[in-house]
Amino acid sequence: MSDIDPRFNAARLVLALRQSGVTDQRVTEALERTPRDQFAPKAFAEDAWENVELPIDCGQTMTRPVTVGVMLQALDLQRDQTVLEIGTGSGYVAAAMSRLGRRVYSVDRFRTLVERAKGALDQLGVSSRVELRLGDGLLGWAEAAPFDRLLLMGAVEVLPEDLAWQLAPGGVAVVPVERDGERLILRLTRLADGGFSEVIVGKARFSGLQPGVAREL
Repeated sequence: MSDIDPRFNAARLVLALRQSGVTDQRVTEALERTPRDQFAPKAFAEDAWENVELPIDCGQTMTRPVTVGVMLQALDLQRDQTVLEIGTGSGYVAAAMSRLGRRVYSVDRFRTLVERAKGALDQLGVSSRVELRLGDGLLGWAEAAPFDRLLLMGAVEVLPEDLAWQLAPGGVAVVPVERDGERLILRLTRLADGGFSEVIVGKARFSGLQPGVAREL
């Protein structure tokens, strides 16, 4: 086990966030207060505060915390708002968002990840503000819609229609996309006519989101 003071690790992460342009204090505080090591596999716990991807079960990864910070800053999740996350993974991002919004809904296609994320969220004491579901994330969570915010933790070519209509007018979606050979993070704002305005947030590598529910994991 590392002898480094957790407060030092958290402070170093905040510095890395600010150096990458994440200046929203609510976002930096949410990530500072969310111990990434509690969501990482034990074998990688000592590396959890570093700005690196980490492998988790089912062949998935934990996104770099600075990339998470950039996405959450673009999302601009407010205290009275609900957010739908597609791709629960370890539960780390859902935990951070629980400190920013009113309620977090999160879907993953892997039963193992959903169960382990629930355990980590319970341990951290934020599970009352997070609802998890095993399901096809590309279909969203229709009965809980509309959502004020939408966050995809995997790449798509375009925002699926099933997700687009679940976003409230004026709502914001932060979406990794593959476009012209580049992998970009987009901030999409839903307009009153049902269309979207678009802003490029930055570049980042994400695996593509897969349809359906995993049969075995």
